[in-house]
Amino acid sequence: MAGVRGLFADTTPLTNPHFRRLWQANIITVIGAQLTVVAVPAQIYSITGQSSYVGLTGIFGLVPLIVFGLWGGALADHFDRRLLLQVTTAGLIVTSGLFWVQAALGLDNVWLLLGLFSLQQAFFGVNQPTRSAVLPRLLPSVQLPAASALNMTVMMAGAIAGPMIGGALIPVLGFSWLYLIDTLTLFATLGAVWRLPPLPIENRVGSPGLRSVVDGLAYLRGHPILLTSFLVDLIAMIFGMPRALFPEIAHIDFGGPREGGLVFALLFAAMPAGAVLGGVFSGWVSRVSRQGRAVVLSILVWGAAMAVFGVAVGLATAWHLPMLALAIGMLVVGGAADMVSAAFRQAMLLSAADDAVRGRLQGVFIVVVAGGPRIADTVHGYAAELVGTAWASAGGGLLVIVLTALVAVIVPAFWRYRGP
Repeated sequence: MAGVRGLFADTTPLTNPHFRRLWQANIITVIGAQLTVVAVPAQIYSITGQSSYVGLTGIFGLVPLIVFGLWGGALADHFDRRLLLQVTTAGLIVTSGLFWVQAALGLDNVWLLLGLFSLQQAFFGVNQPTRSAVLPRLLPSVQLPAASALNMTVMMAGAIAGPMIGGALIPVLGFSWLYLIDTLTLFATLGAVWRLPPLPIENRVGSPGLRSVVDGLAYLRGHPILLTSFLVDLIAMIFGMPRALFPEIAHIDFGGPREGGLVFALLFAAMPAGAVLGGVFSGWVSRVSRQGRAVVLSILVWGAAMAVFGVAVGLATAWHLPMLALAIGMLVVGGAADMVSAAFRQAMLLSAADDAVRGRLQGVFIVVVAGGPRIADTVHGYAAELVGTAWASAGGGLLVIVLTALVAVIVPAFWRYRGP
Protein backbone atom coordinates (compact mmCIF):
# COMPACT_ATOMS: atom_id res chain seq x y z
CA MET A 1 0.00 0.00 0.00
CA ALA A 2 2.86 2.38 0.76
CA GLY A 3 4.17 1.84 -2.77
CA VAL A 4 0.78 2.63 -4.27
CA ARG A 5 0.39 5.76 -2.13
CA GLY A 6 3.82 6.87 -3.32
CA LEU A 7 2.46 7.14 -6.85
CA PHE A 8 -0.05 9.81 -5.89
CA ALA A 9 0.56 13.50 -5.19
CA ASP A 10 2.48 14.38 -2.03
CA THR A 11 0.00 16.42 0.05
CA THR A 12 2.38 17.23 2.91
CA PRO A 13 2.46 20.99 2.05
CA LEU A 14 -1.29 21.15 2.74
CA THR A 15 -0.62 20.69 6.44
CA ASN A 16 0.51 24.34 6.44
CA PRO A 17 -2.70 26.38 6.99
CA HIS A 18 -1.59 29.39 4.93
CA PHE A 19 -0.59 27.29 1.93
CA ARG A 20 -3.77 25.23 2.30
CA ARG A 21 -6.01 28.34 2.20
CA LEU A 22 -4.25 29.68 -0.89
CA TRP A 23 -4.48 26.28 -2.56
CA GLN A 24 -8.18 25.85 -1.73
CA ALA A 25 -9.00 29.36 -2.97
CA ASN A 26 -7.25 28.53 -6.23
CA ILE A 27 -9.66 25.64 -6.77
CA ILE A 28 -12.45 28.20 -7.07
CA THR A 29 -10.58 31.06 -8.70
CA VAL A 30 -8.80 29.15 -11.43
CA ILE A 31 -12.05 27.96 -13.02
CA GLY A 32 -13.21 31.54 -13.49
CA ALA A 33 -9.78 32.60 -14.74
CA GLN A 34 -9.82 29.88 -17.37
CA LEU A 35 -13.26 30.98 -18.52
CA THR A 36 -11.67 34.33 -19.42
CA VAL A 37 -8.71 32.57 -21.06
CA VAL A 38 -11.20 30.80 -23.32
CA ALA A 39 -13.56 33.73 -23.81
CA VAL A 40 -11.02 36.33 -24.98
CA PRO A 41 -9.66 34.43 -28.04
CA ALA A 42 -13.12 33.06 -28.80
CA GLN A 43 -14.65 36.55 -28.75
CA ILE A 44 -11.85 37.95 -30.93
CA TYR A 45 -12.23 35.10 -33.44
CA SER A 46 -16.01 35.54 -33.39
CA ILE A 47 -15.61 39.23 -34.25
CA THR A 48 -12.89 38.88 -36.91
CA GLY A 49 -12.80 35.25 -38.10
CA GLN A 50 -8.98 35.43 -38.35
CA SER A 51 -6.31 33.60 -36.32
CA SER A 52 -3.90 36.47 -36.92
CA TYR A 53 -6.08 38.71 -34.73
CA VAL A 54 -6.23 36.00 -32.07
CA GLY A 55 -2.45 35.87 -32.27
CA LEU A 56 -2.29 39.58 -31.36
CA THR A 57 -3.16 38.56 -27.81
CA GLY A 58 0.45 37.37 -27.72
CA ILE A 59 1.86 40.86 -28.31
CA PHE A 60 -0.69 42.69 -26.15
CA GLY A 61 -0.14 40.22 -23.33
CA LEU A 62 3.63 39.91 -23.61
CA VAL A 63 4.65 43.57 -23.35
CA PRO A 64 2.93 44.33 -20.01
CA LEU A 65 3.90 40.89 -18.76
CA ILE A 66 7.59 41.59 -19.36
CA VAL A 67 7.49 45.12 -17.93
CA PHE A 68 5.36 44.40 -14.88
CA GLY A 69 6.67 40.87 -14.36
CA LEU A 70 10.23 42.14 -13.96
CA TRP A 71 9.21 45.26 -12.04
CA GLY A 72 6.71 43.25 -9.99
CA GLY A 73 9.53 40.98 -8.90
CA ALA A 74 11.45 44.04 -7.71
CA LEU A 75 8.37 45.24 -5.83
CA ALA A 76 8.05 41.80 -4.24
CA ASP A 77 11.63 42.13 -2.95
CA HIS A 78 10.90 45.53 -1.39
CA PHE A 79 7.32 45.72 -0.02
CA ASP A 80 5.45 43.39 2.29
CA ARG A 81 4.37 40.58 -0.02
CA ARG A 82 0.98 40.14 1.65
CA LEU A 83 0.07 43.78 0.90
CA LEU A 84 1.25 43.41 -2.69
CA LEU A 85 -0.93 40.31 -3.15
CA GLN A 86 -3.94 42.14 -1.74
CA VAL A 87 -3.55 45.12 -4.10
CA THR A 88 -2.91 43.10 -7.27
CA THR A 89 -5.73 40.64 -6.58
CA ALA A 90 -8.10 43.59 -6.27
CA GLY A 91 -6.76 44.89 -9.59
CA LEU A 92 -7.48 41.55 -11.26
CA ILE A 93 -11.04 41.72 -9.96
CA VAL A 94 -11.51 45.18 -11.50
CA THR A 95 -10.13 44.22 -14.92
CA SER A 96 -12.24 41.08 -15.03
CA GLY A 97 -15.26 43.21 -14.24
CA LEU A 98 -14.40 45.50 -17.17
CA PHE A 99 -14.33 42.47 -19.50
CA TRP A 100 -17.83 41.70 -18.32
CA VAL A 101 -19.02 45.28 -18.94
CA GLN A 102 -17.76 45.42 -22.55
CA ALA A 103 -19.36 42.07 -23.36
CA ALA A 104 -22.65 42.93 -21.65
CA LEU A 105 -22.84 46.17 -23.67
CA GLY A 106 -22.10 44.29 -26.92
CA LEU A 107 -19.29 46.66 -27.93
CA ASP A 108 -17.49 44.02 -30.09
CA ASN A 109 -14.33 46.10 -30.28
CA VAL A 110 -11.18 44.03 -30.78
CA TRP A 111 -8.84 46.81 -29.69
CA LEU A 112 -10.78 47.40 -26.46
CA LEU A 113 -10.55 43.68 -25.74
CA LEU A 114 -6.81 43.69 -26.37
CA GLY A 115 -6.35 46.78 -24.21
CA LEU A 116 -8.20 45.20 -21.28
CA PHE A 117 -6.17 42.05 -21.78
CA SER A 118 -2.95 44.10 -21.49
CA LEU A 119 -4.18 45.72 -18.27
CA GLN A 120 -5.06 42.32 -16.82
CA GLN A 121 -1.60 40.97 -17.70
CA ALA A 122 0.02 43.93 -15.94
CA PHE A 123 -1.67 43.02 -12.65
CA PHE A 124 -0.91 39.35 -13.28
CA GLY A 125 2.74 40.22 -13.88
CA VAL A 126 3.05 41.69 -10.38
CA ASN A 127 0.79 39.18 -8.63
CA GLN A 128 2.34 35.89 -9.74
CA PRO A 129 6.02 36.43 -8.85
CA THR A 130 4.88 37.71 -5.46
CA ARG A 131 2.66 34.69 -4.93
CA SER A 132 5.45 32.25 -5.82
CA ALA A 133 8.06 34.12 -3.76
CA VAL A 134 6.11 33.60 -0.53
CA LEU A 135 6.26 29.78 -0.75
CA PRO A 136 9.76 29.34 0.75
CA ARG A 137 8.62 31.56 3.67
CA LEU A 138 5.68 29.21 4.29
CA LEU A 139 7.23 25.80 3.50
CA PRO A 140 10.57 23.99 3.96
CA SER A 141 12.63 23.55 0.79
CA VAL A 142 12.10 19.78 0.68
CA GLN A 143 8.36 20.40 0.17
CA LEU A 144 8.73 22.86 -2.72
CA PRO A 145 8.55 20.31 -5.60
CA ALA A 146 5.39 18.81 -4.08
CA ALA A 147 3.89 22.28 -3.52
CA SER A 148 4.63 23.25 -7.13
CA ALA A 149 2.99 20.04 -8.35
CA LEU A 150 -0.08 20.67 -6.17
CA ASN A 151 -0.42 24.23 -7.48
CA MET A 152 -0.01 23.08 -11.07
CA THR A 153 -2.62 20.36 -10.56
CA VAL A 154 -5.21 22.84 -9.32
CA MET A 155 -4.44 25.30 -12.11
CA MET A 156 -4.77 22.63 -14.74
CA ALA A 157 -7.91 21.12 -13.20
CA GLY A 158 -9.50 24.54 -13.54
CA ALA A 159 -8.16 24.73 -17.06
CA ILE A 160 -10.15 21.59 -17.84
CA ALA A 161 -13.39 22.74 -16.25
CA GLY A 162 -13.06 26.30 -17.62
CA PRO A 163 -12.79 25.41 -21.33
CA MET A 164 -15.36 22.62 -21.07
CA ILE A 165 -17.88 24.89 -19.37
CA GLY A 166 -16.92 27.97 -21.38
CA GLY A 167 -16.82 26.29 -24.78
CA ALA A 168 -20.25 24.77 -24.17
CA LEU A 169 -21.83 27.92 -22.69
CA ILE A 170 -20.52 30.56 -25.11
CA PRO A 171 -23.07 29.67 -27.84
CA VAL A 172 -25.85 29.54 -25.22
CA LEU A 173 -25.17 32.41 -22.80
CA GLY A 174 -22.65 34.58 -24.64
CA PHE A 175 -19.34 35.93 -23.40
CA SER A 176 -20.55 38.27 -20.65
CA TRP A 177 -21.56 35.51 -18.22
CA LEU A 178 -18.12 33.92 -18.44
CA TYR A 179 -16.42 37.19 -17.55
CA LEU A 180 -18.85 37.76 -14.68
CA ILE A 181 -18.12 34.32 -13.18
CA ASP A 182 -14.40 35.08 -13.33
CA THR A 183 -14.96 38.37 -11.51
CA LEU A 184 -16.89 36.72 -8.68
CA THR A 185 -14.55 33.77 -8.16
CA LEU A 186 -11.53 36.05 -7.69
CA PHE A 187 -12.95 37.12 -4.33
CA ALA A 188 -11.99 33.67 -2.96
CA THR A 189 -8.31 34.39 -3.54
CA LEU A 190 -8.67 37.90 -2.12
CA GLY A 191 -9.98 36.34 1.09
CA ALA A 192 -7.09 33.86 1.26
CA VAL A 193 -4.33 36.44 0.77
CA TRP A 194 -5.98 38.72 3.33
CA ARG A 195 -5.44 36.01 5.98
CA LEU A 196 -1.71 35.58 5.27
CA PRO A 197 0.69 36.73 8.00
CA PRO A 198 2.79 39.85 7.39
CA LEU A 199 5.60 38.96 4.95
CA PRO A 200 8.26 41.69 5.14
CA ILE A 201 11.45 41.13 3.17
CA GLU A 202 14.48 39.68 4.91
CA ASN A 203 17.69 41.70 4.34
CA ARG A 204 15.99 44.13 1.97
CA VAL A 205 18.45 46.10 -0.16
CA GLY A 206 17.92 49.24 -2.29
CA SER A 207 14.68 50.47 -3.85
CA PRO A 208 12.30 48.80 -6.34
CA GLY A 209 13.55 50.71 -9.37
CA LEU A 210 15.34 49.82 -12.59
CA ARG A 211 18.60 49.18 -10.73
CA SER A 212 16.87 46.55 -8.61
CA VAL A 213 15.62 44.77 -11.74
CA VAL A 214 19.11 44.88 -13.26
CA ASP A 215 20.63 43.51 -10.05
CA GLY A 216 18.19 40.58 -10.18
CA LEU A 217 19.18 39.80 -13.77
CA ALA A 218 22.86 40.10 -12.81
CA TYR A 219 22.26 37.52 -10.06
CA LEU A 220 21.00 35.13 -12.75
CA ARG A 221 24.20 35.53 -14.79
CA GLY A 222 26.06 33.77 -12.02
CA HIS A 223 23.67 30.80 -12.10
CA PRO A 224 23.89 29.16 -15.57
CA ILE A 225 21.71 26.23 -14.49
CA LEU A 226 18.80 28.59 -13.79
CA LEU A 227 19.41 30.46 -17.05
CA THR A 228 19.31 27.17 -18.97
CA SER A 229 16.03 26.21 -17.28
CA PHE A 230 14.53 29.43 -18.65
CA LEU A 231 15.98 28.79 -22.10
CA VAL A 232 14.58 25.28 -22.52
CA ASP A 233 11.15 26.43 -21.35
CA LEU A 234 11.16 29.26 -23.89
CA ILE A 235 12.05 26.75 -26.61
CA ALA A 236 9.20 24.47 -25.54
CA MET A 237 6.59 27.22 -25.35
CA ILE A 238 7.48 29.43 -28.32
CA PHE A 239 7.81 26.62 -30.84
CA GLY A 240 5.52 24.01 -29.32
CA MET A 241 2.40 25.81 -28.02
CA PRO A 242 -0.27 25.96 -30.79
CA ARG A 243 -3.18 27.19 -28.62
CA ALA A 244 -3.80 30.30 -30.77
CA LEU A 245 -4.75 27.89 -33.56
CA PHE A 246 -7.39 26.03 -31.54
CA PRO A 247 -10.34 28.22 -32.68
CA GLU A 248 -9.42 27.72 -36.35
CA ILE A 249 -8.57 24.03 -35.94
CA ALA A 250 -11.88 23.38 -34.17
CA HIS A 251 -13.84 25.26 -36.85
CA ILE A 252 -12.02 24.44 -40.10
CA ASP A 253 -10.30 21.11 -39.52
CA PHE A 254 -12.84 19.44 -37.24
CA GLY A 255 -16.05 21.14 -38.36
CA GLY A 256 -17.09 22.88 -35.14
CA PRO A 257 -19.10 26.13 -34.98
CA ARG A 258 -17.21 29.36 -35.52
CA GLU A 259 -18.05 30.80 -32.08
CA GLY A 260 -16.95 27.82 -29.94
CA GLY A 261 -18.58 24.48 -29.27
CA LEU A 262 -17.58 21.03 -28.02
CA VAL A 263 -14.47 20.44 -30.17
CA PHE A 264 -13.15 23.88 -29.27
CA ALA A 265 -13.67 23.07 -25.58
CA LEU A 266 -12.00 19.66 -25.88
CA LEU A 267 -8.90 21.12 -27.53
CA PHE A 268 -8.50 23.76 -24.83
CA ALA A 269 -9.16 21.28 -22.02
CA ALA A 270 -6.87 18.47 -23.25
CA MET A 271 -3.50 19.92 -22.13
CA PRO A 272 -4.81 20.80 -18.66
CA ALA A 273 -6.30 17.30 -18.41
CA GLY A 274 -2.86 15.85 -19.04
CA ALA A 275 -1.34 18.17 -16.46
CA VAL A 276 -3.90 17.07 -13.88
CA LEU A 277 -3.10 13.41 -14.55
CA GLY A 278 0.58 14.24 -14.21
CA GLY A 279 -0.14 16.06 -10.95
CA VAL A 280 -2.31 13.34 -9.46
CA PHE A 281 0.45 10.80 -10.09
CA SER A 282 3.27 13.15 -9.06
CA GLY A 283 4.26 11.43 -5.83
CA TRP A 284 7.56 10.46 -7.46
CA VAL A 285 8.74 14.05 -8.06
CA SER A 286 9.88 14.51 -4.47
CA ARG A 287 12.15 11.47 -4.86
CA VAL A 288 13.93 12.63 -8.04
CA SER A 289 17.32 14.23 -7.53
CA ARG A 290 18.38 14.46 -11.21
CA GLN A 291 16.13 17.44 -11.83
CA GLY A 292 17.96 18.71 -14.92
CA ARG A 293 17.58 15.39 -16.70
CA ALA A 294 13.88 15.27 -15.73
CA VAL A 295 13.30 18.71 -17.28
CA VAL A 296 15.04 17.83 -20.56
CA LEU A 297 13.22 14.52 -20.99
CA SER A 298 9.86 16.12 -20.18
CA ILE A 299 10.36 18.79 -22.85
CA LEU A 300 11.40 16.19 -25.44
CA VAL A 301 8.14 14.33 -24.76
CA TRP A 302 6.26 17.63 -25.09
CA GLY A 303 7.82 18.35 -28.49
CA ALA A 304 7.05 14.85 -29.80
CA ALA A 305 3.43 15.15 -28.66
CA MET A 306 2.98 18.51 -30.43
CA ALA A 307 4.52 17.13 -33.64
CA VAL A 308 2.07 14.21 -33.69
CA PHE A 309 -0.76 16.63 -32.87
CA GLY A 310 0.07 18.57 -36.03
CA VAL A 311 0.05 15.36 -38.08
CA ALA A 312 -3.39 14.50 -36.68
CA VAL A 313 -4.72 17.94 -37.68
CA GLY A 314 -3.31 17.49 -41.18
CA LEU A 315 -5.10 14.14 -41.59
CA ALA A 316 -8.36 15.30 -39.98
CA THR A 317 -10.27 15.69 -43.26
CA ALA A 318 -9.71 12.06 -44.28
CA TRP A 319 -10.14 10.44 -40.83
CA HIS A 320 -12.23 12.88 -38.85
CA LEU A 321 -13.03 11.18 -35.52
CA PRO A 322 -9.87 9.03 -35.22
CA MET A 323 -7.68 12.08 -35.82
CA LEU A 324 -9.67 14.14 -33.32
CA ALA A 325 -9.06 11.43 -30.71
CA LEU A 326 -5.35 11.32 -31.59
CA ALA A 327 -5.03 15.11 -31.49
CA ILE A 328 -6.68 15.32 -28.08
CA GLY A 329 -4.58 12.40 -26.82
CA MET A 330 -1.36 14.12 -27.85
CA LEU A 331 -2.41 17.33 -26.10
CA VAL A 332 -3.04 15.26 -22.95
CA VAL A 333 0.45 13.73 -23.18
CA GLY A 334 1.95 17.18 -23.73
CA GLY A 335 0.11 18.59 -20.72
CA ALA A 336 1.47 15.86 -18.44
CA ALA A 337 5.01 16.45 -19.68
CA ASP A 338 4.67 20.21 -19.18
CA MET A 339 3.47 19.73 -15.59
CA VAL A 340 6.53 17.65 -14.74
CA SER A 341 8.88 20.14 -16.36
CA ALA A 342 7.28 23.13 -14.59
CA ALA A 343 7.32 21.46 -11.16
CA PHE A 344 11.05 20.75 -11.35
CA ARG A 345 11.98 24.13 -12.85
CA GLN A 346 10.05 25.99 -10.15
CA ALA A 347 11.63 23.89 -7.39
CA MET A 348 15.11 24.53 -8.84
CA LEU A 349 14.53 28.27 -8.82
CA LEU A 350 12.94 28.55 -5.36
CA SER A 351 15.58 26.43 -3.63
CA ALA A 352 18.55 28.19 -5.28
CA ALA A 353 17.61 31.82 -4.58
CA ASP A 354 18.11 34.01 -1.51
CA ASP A 355 14.95 35.59 -0.09
CA ALA A 356 16.19 39.09 -0.96
CA VAL A 357 16.18 38.29 -4.71
CA ARG A 358 13.50 35.61 -4.80
CA GLY A 359 10.76 37.98 -6.00
CA ARG A 360 12.84 39.26 -8.91
CA LEU A 361 13.78 35.75 -9.99
CA GLN A 362 10.14 34.72 -9.80
CA GLY A 363 9.37 37.76 -11.96
CA VAL A 364 11.74 36.41 -14.60
CA PHE A 365 10.17 32.97 -14.19
CA ILE A 366 6.66 34.35 -14.74
CA VAL A 367 7.82 36.35 -17.77
CA VAL A 368 9.27 33.18 -19.27
CA VAL A 369 6.42 30.83 -18.33
CA ALA A 370 3.60 33.16 -19.35
CA GLY A 371 5.51 35.19 -21.94
CA GLY A 372 6.64 32.18 -23.97
CA PRO A 373 3.07 31.16 -24.82
CA ARG A 374 2.25 34.81 -25.66
CA ILE A 375 5.07 34.83 -28.21
CA ALA A 376 3.85 31.43 -29.40
CA ASP A 377 0.37 32.85 -29.97
CA THR A 378 1.78 35.46 -32.34
CA VAL A 379 4.25 33.10 -34.05
CA HIS A 380 1.74 30.32 -34.57
CA GLY A 381 -1.02 32.71 -35.65
CA TYR A 382 1.06 34.11 -38.50
CA ALA A 383 2.73 30.78 -39.31
CA ALA A 384 -0.71 29.26 -39.81
CA GLU A 385 -1.55 32.02 -42.28
CA LEU A 386 1.53 31.00 -44.32
CA VAL A 387 1.69 27.19 -44.08
CA GLY A 388 -1.57 26.13 -42.43
CA THR A 389 -2.41 24.94 -38.93
CA ALA A 390 -1.07 21.39 -39.39
CA TRP A 391 2.41 22.40 -40.56
CA ALA A 392 2.64 25.19 -37.96
CA SER A 393 1.88 22.70 -35.15
CA ALA A 394 3.95 19.74 -36.37
CA GLY A 395 6.95 21.82 -37.42
CA GLY A 396 6.99 23.59 -34.06
CA GLY A 397 7.05 20.28 -32.19
CA LEU A 398 10.01 19.04 -34.23
CA LEU A 399 11.90 22.27 -33.57
CA VAL A 400 11.37 21.76 -29.83
CA ILE A 401 12.99 18.32 -30.00
CA VAL A 402 15.99 19.48 -32.02
CA LEU A 403 16.70 22.67 -30.05
CA THR A 404 16.23 21.07 -26.61
CA ALA A 405 18.59 18.22 -27.48
CA LEU A 406 21.10 20.80 -28.72
CA VAL A 407 20.94 22.73 -25.44
CA ALA A 408 21.46 19.51 -23.44
CA VAL A 409 24.61 18.84 -25.46
CA ILE A 410 25.94 22.41 -25.22
CA VAL A 411 25.22 22.73 -21.46
CA PRO A 412 25.95 19.26 -20.04
CA ALA A 413 25.94 20.69 -16.49
CA PHE A 414 22.19 21.20 -16.81
CA TRP A 415 21.65 17.57 -17.84
CA ARG A 416 23.71 16.45 -14.83
CA TYR A 417 22.13 18.88 -12.34
CA ARG A 418 20.92 17.35 -9.06
CA GLY A 419 18.47 19.09 -6.73
CA PRO A 420 18.64 19.15 -2.92
